[in-house]
Amino acid sequence: MANKPAKREENPVAVNKKAYHDYELVEKFEAGLELRGSEVKSLRAASADLTGSYARIEDGECWLVGAKIAAYQQAGRTGHDPARKRKLLLHKAELHRLWSKLEQRGFTLVPLRMYFSKKGIAKIELALAHGKRQYDKRRTITERDQKRDIDRSMKKYRGR
Repeated sequence: MANKPAKREENPVAVNKKAYHDYELVEKFEAGLELRGSEVKSLRAASADLTGSYARIEDGECWLVGAKIAAYQQAGRTGHDPARKRKLLLHKAELHRLWSKLEQRGFTLVPLRMYFSKKGIAKIELALAHGKRQYDKRRTITERDQKRDIDRSMKKYRGR
């Protein structure tokens, strides 16, 4: 039998699919999230949205802006603000390296996915990215379609 690729242990809570389409990813980072009590329960229920969110470095700290974690129903009045800024936990050396890259023109920090690690800690995968131009997006779509057509036509020869 053929070897199957290694399956990831972490189940993603939220995935930013638009980031793969809109940006060319240069480098990926993993960061922890500073969350309030009801946010953790809401994340475990997989009610988070990363579309339109980004990360920014302010005053030597990294912040996640625009990510939405829905309010937890059983929290009552003491719940959290769904669209608040959340602090990202990175090492100081990573922060300095990211800050120097972000100072260059055209780079941005984009969240790719949010998940719980094997130890049960909330993590977020960030990518240092360049924005794609419209013609780059079209080229990516045509390449993907061509690959799909080739795979479809080769399927009848492999399946015997």
